[in-house]
Amino acid sequence: MFIDSISIKVQGGRGGNGCMSFRREKYVPLGGPDGGCGGAGGNVVLEADERYQTLHDFNYQRHYTAKRGQHGKSANMTGRTGEDLVLKVPPGTLVRDVATGELLADMVENGQRFVVAAGGRGGRGNLCFQSANNKAPRRADDGQEGEYREIELELKLLADVGIAGLPNAGKSTLISRISSARPKIADYPFTTLVPQLGVVKVSDYQSMVVADIPGLIRGASEGVGLGHQFLKHIERTSLILHLVDLATDEYDIEEAYSIVDEELRAYGDELARKHRIVVGTKTDSCQDSDRLQKIRKLAEENGFDIIFISSITGDNLDALVRLAWEKLCDIRGIHEVQ
Repeated sequence: MFIDSISIKVQGGRGGNGCMSFRREKYVPLGGPDGGCGGAGGNVVLEADERYQTLHDFNYQRHYTAKRGQHGKSANMTGRTGEDLVLKVPPGTLVRDVATGELLADMVENGQRFVVAAGGRGGRGNLCFQSANNKAPRRADDGQEGEYREIELELKLLADVGIAGLPNAGKSTLISRISSARPKIADYPFTTLVPQLGVVKVSDYQSMVVADIPGLIRGASEGVGLGHQFLKHIERTSLILHLVDLATDEYDIEEAYSIVDEELRAYGDELARKHRIVVGTKTDSCQDSDRLQKIRKLAEENGFDIIFISSITGDNLDALVRLAWEKLCDIRGIHEVQ
């Protein structure tokens, strides 16, 4: 099950109570107070871990509390600090406070940590209250409750290139041919039900991550079909491969292009401003040169690069990978392309 958005409740551990105690030793008649402080409660910590791909594990448990601190003891012994509770999330997870809507953290780097709920402070022992006017204080504080929050975790995949297109435009076949990803491939719409990530090797020392999302249909940006809930997964990409099926009889070329183009633009400014390469697919099944000319004209009118491929025969796949890599280098200001 692919889960990319979930709400959970987190609470830091309660601090340990302070101790009220007095020294009782044979040769120390005025021993005085010796109560130690309580230990602080543990924190709830989020950690980005690249071994995790979804938020699925949080589906089984929604409330997390860190360990409490131990109570203070006599002989001025401070209680042990509560152990932190570390929750692993995939890189690319956004953390929001449900009550305020505030964005608390953007977990983009592997190993990045964020304290989402701090542990409570330990209570003071009676030794802390000793003074010249109060040499035998009979007071000790209770530990404080840990911080409580209800947070929303939202995953936006970290990828360099996003693949978008109508259902059956050839997205899954393409990512299976240029990377080691193995998505489901079939001759009916919406075979891709969840986003797929694939690492594309450009050279011995260079690679890029490609994300394939379920097919878009008209109205996707407003919640129609499957693609709308996954469009956010290509918001972080630098480049979009806009696939257009040249062999389909369901749409004419202009409509096949415009549906996806309009949905990307309607979803938000982030996607509208993305650099794009228009990819005409299934050239092995297209015998109509007019269709190629129409899509070429549409791409050029919008200022996009265009390339024609066949994932079945492998025609132009290497050229597509190279073009995508060169565009990425140009977007990111990398001038040496090996």
